[in-house]
Amino acid sequence: MSGFSQRLSDFGYAAGWRLARWLPESAGAVTFGLGADLAVRRDGGGVRQLRSNLARVVPQADGVELDELTRRAMRSYARYWHEMFRLPSMDHKEVSRKVAQSITGVENLDAALAEGNGAVMALPHSGNWDAAGVWLADYLGGFTTVAERLKPESLYQRFVSYRESLGFEIVPLTGDSSAMRVLLKRLRENKAICLVGDRDLTNSGVPVKFFGEQTRMPGGPARLAATTGAALIPAGCWFTEDGWQIRLHPRIRVTNRSEVPAATQALADIFAGDIAAHPADWHMMQKFWLSDLEAGEQAELGEAS
Repeated sequence: MSGFSQRLSDFGYAAGWRLARWLPESAGAVTFGLGADLAVRRDGGGVRQLRSNLARVVPQADGVELDELTRRAMRSYARYWHEMFRLPSMDHKEVSRKVAQSITGVENLDAALAEGNGAVMALPHSGNWDAAGVWLADYLGGFTTVAERLKPESLYQRFVSYRESLGFEIVPLTGDSSAMRVLLKRLRENKAICLVGDRDLTNSGVPVKFFGEQTRMPGGPARLAATTGAALIPAGCWFTEDGWQIRLHPRIRVTNRSEVPAATQALADIFAGDIAAHPADWHMMQKFWLSDLEAGEQAELGEAS
């Protein structure tokens, strides 16, 4: 991305934050929804990829049903951004209270922390994970997650400041072992960390089968659990009509590094169950399955396996 494009992106996000706070909530929801509908009509690359991904999730859908699902998924994605831009100015205690009314499986988190080895919570790009984080920060007094080092630096700092304002501890993902050292330290302090765990089409991704096709997912959540004895807890997030639903699943047992591939496949299976039940709330607009990659990209991954 060129320097001009980076600055333009930063300006766009800054404008989004200002617009969402300035507009009344109902007007903002309508505006973001109309933007989603316009994006679907334009049928750009991201929308086409989203439709392709959803076709794997709901293979029985015909063309008309898939178009409608794609429209609903784009509206769900727009809702996420509208809520994200509004969250800093919302009453966080009220957000936490609303999440607490519908969240299930909190006993799985409580049991993990009672053992004293911390909890690794892994979740897909679904629903509003920031709202879930507001609840978790309130419930535990904070938690730790990682953030990709976006460019320009001003955009990265904007996102860090945003999530820190919600009570998250942010660790920058810098490509070395520094982030891993912080996460290990937090788990040894019997704290919780949250990691997005549904896409890693790199040489370090763990091969899994997802909706019947091969892809790769991050091995970090399972490796952290295996290294520290922390509980690996899959989490699902999706929207309700006027709020959010969070499900904390029972822990996946992983006691040593040799079990990481099986644990990551177990994560994939649980993610797939939640996504199949709420496909419109899975915000995956990038290539996800290995079969969607160019031949050269597939070859690179094959050489590294």
